[in-house]
Order: sequence, then structure tokens, then C-alpha cells
Amino acid sequence: MRNLIAFPVLTLAFILQMSIVRRVTLLSGAADLPLLLLAAWALQEEVASAWLWALLAGFISAFVSGLPPLAPLTAYLLIVGLARLIQRQVWRLPVLAMFTVTLLGTLILHLFSFLALQISGSPISLGDTLAFITLPGLFLNFLLAFPAYAAMRDLATWVYPSENLL
Repeated sequence: MRNLIAFPVLTLAFILQMSIVRRVTLLSGAADLPLLLLAAWALQEEVASAWLWALLAGFISAFVSGLPPLAPLTAYLLIVGLARLIQRQVWRLPVLAMFTVTLLGTLILHLFSFLALQISGSPISLGDTLAFITLPGLFLNFLLAFPAYAAMRDLATWVYPSENLL
């Protein structure tokens, strides 16, 4: 039953991404709300459904973006794996973990998207991608990383209530 919360949260995240967040750009880069919410969810230690969230986010992203399904699916699974690894190693500093996963997750997702576009014949260069899309998007992701972490922390405490309070 707890896993069902992924559907409305991720669907709303992708709707907000496509309608509002994508319109706020810096150069040609934009923040990636689903990436931030997925990373923040995976960093919560009591959460057991982060892999399901990654699969769902990968399928929704492939559906709405037009990328080959393997690119976003693989990227989101790697991001959740990275977040779970960092969560076990740096668990005392959740904000530092969120910024680390945001940095590496943005790079992973953009790398997989760039490779998928290159394979399909897109003429965009790696330098232009880094300068005009990835770095500005990374900056905007950093601005939204802490609010996304706080929102997912609240959602995780609501979905997985502490046993000490009972």
C-alpha cells in the first residue's frame, strides 16, 4: 500500500516539470524536479521502495521525453543506486548527501540523454551540451535540492511513521 504513493507523486512531478519548471531556464538548462524528488526519496533511510520509484520515473520519463526507454531507465536506476550507497556511507550529513547525489545524478542523466541523442543522430556537441544545458541545469538543481529533500523527508515520515511514537 505504501508503494502506491509513488504514482501520484511522480506523475505530479512530471506534470510540474513539463508545465512550469521547464519554462524557468538559465541559458538552455532547466531544473529536473523528478530527478531531485527521486534522489531525495532514495536518501531516506526508512524508505524501502526507492527502486520502484526509479523504475516508474524511468518509464514515465521515456514516455514523455521521446528518448529511447533504456536511457532514462538506466540513468534513474543508477541514481537510486548511488543515493542508496551514499546514504549508507554519509548518513550523518543528509544535506551533503543530497547535493552529492544531485551533482552526480544530473551528470549521469545528462550523459545518458546525450549518448542516446548522439546514437540517434543528433548533431549537438558535447561542449555545447555541457556549457548551455548541463551546467545551468545543475545550478538550478542545486537551488531546488534542499526544498526537494525537505518535502521528501516530510513525505517519508508520513508514509513510514516512526514506531517510537506509538
